[in-house]
Amino acid sequence: MSIRTPGPLGIAVIGAGYWGPNLVRNFGASPDWSLEAVCDLDLERARRVAGPHVEVTDSLERVLDDPRIHAVAIATPARTHHGLALQALSAGKHVLVEKPLADSVSRGRTMVDLAAAQGLTLMTDHTYCYTPAVQRMRDLVGSGELGQVHFVDSVRINLGLVQPDIDVLWDLAPHDLAILDFVLPGGLPTTGIGATGADPIGAGRACVGHLTLPLPDDGLAHVHVNWLSPTKIRQMVIGGSRRTLVWDDLNPQQRLSIYDRGVDLARTSVAGADRTASTVSYRLGDTWSPALPEREALGAMVTEFATAIHEGRPAVTDGRAGLRVLEVLEQASHRLAERSGTAYDAGSAVPPGPPAPRLSVLEAAR
Repeated sequence: MSIRTPGPLGIAVIGAGYWGPNLVRNFGASPDWSLEAVCDLDLERARRVAGPHVEVTDSLERVLDDPRIHAVAIATPARTHHGLALQALSAGKHVLVEKPLADSVSRGRTMVDLAAAQGLTLMTDHTYCYTPAVQRMRDLVGSGELGQVHFVDSVRINLGLVQPDIDVLWDLAPHDLAILDFVLPGGLPTTGIGATGADPIGAGRACVGHLTLPLPDDGLAHVHVNWLSPTKIRQMVIGGSRRTLVWDDLNPQQRLSIYDRGVDLARTSVAGADRTASTVSYRLGDTWSPALPEREALGAMVTEFATAIHEGRPAVTDGRAGLRVLEVLEQASHRLAERSGTAYDAGSAVPPGPPAPRLSVLEAAR
C-alpha cells in the first residue's frame, strides 16, 4: 500500500560511495525530506557522508523496518539495484534508483511491476532531465521552435575510469539516452537500435562506443561515448527543419545556442517530363542563447520525488523511463555481441568472464 504523509518524508540513502554523498547533501537540504539514515557496509565512510545528526547503519533490514523512513535512495552498483529495490518495495518503501535502473530489462521490469502492484513510487535518477538547460531544450523541441527533428548528434567523451563491471555504453550513454527520452516528443525510440564498440586497450569491454537510433521521417540520432579521450566533451546537437540547437554542458556562460541556419530543399517540376528536380538552398540567420536560471539539478530531482509521492502520480523520470533506457542498452549489447560472434547474457553488461563471488545484496553493493 502506498505511503503518503503530510510534511517532510523520511528518507534513507543506501550507498555512501561516489554518488551517495550528492544525494545525502540534497536530501538533507530539502524541506520536503527528513534524512533519517545512511546505510553502507563501510561505517566510517557513511559517517563522513552523513554528518553528526544522521543515523548510520550497515543493516539494510534496520532501514526497511524503520517506520520513520518512507523512501530509500539507492546509490550502489547497477548489479545490486534490482535486489535492493525489490526488498525496499516489498517493505512498503518508495524507491529512487540512480542510473541505470537495473542491469537488464527483465530485472528492471520486475521492479516497475512490483512498484505498480504496491502502489509505490519508483523513480530513476536521470539527473540531467532536471537541469535548466535540458528542460529548456524540451520546451524548444516540444513547442515546434526547431521544427521537425532531423538529427541528433551527442558526444560524451573524456579520459574516464574504465569500469570493472560494465562497458562504456552502459556507463556513459544512459545520460544521453535519458535526455533524448525526456526531450523528444515521442520519447526514446527502443527499436531499430544500431551499435558499435571497440576495446583498443584490451580492457575486456568496449571503451569506445557508438549508438544509432531511428527518428521519425528518416531522422537519425547518434550517441558517441568514449573513456579514452584526453579531452572532455559534453555536447548535444539537435537539428530541426527550422532551427538547430546546441547544448554544451561544459560552457556555463552559454550552455544553449539556437542557430537559425539550415538547409532547405525545394522540388520543382521539370518541363516536358513527369519528373522533379531538387534545389538546395542554405539559410544563414541569427544565433542566440536563451538565459537560464542557475540551480542544482539534484535539488529539483529530490523535490520531484517528494511531489510524485504526495500526489500519487508517476515521477517525471519514473521507472518506465529507466526501463526505456535499459531497452536501448540491452539492444546495443546484443548488437555488440553479434559483431563479436558471442552470445549476449542479459544479466551482464560485459562479455563473459570469471564467475563473480556469491555475495548478499548489500555486500555486493559495497
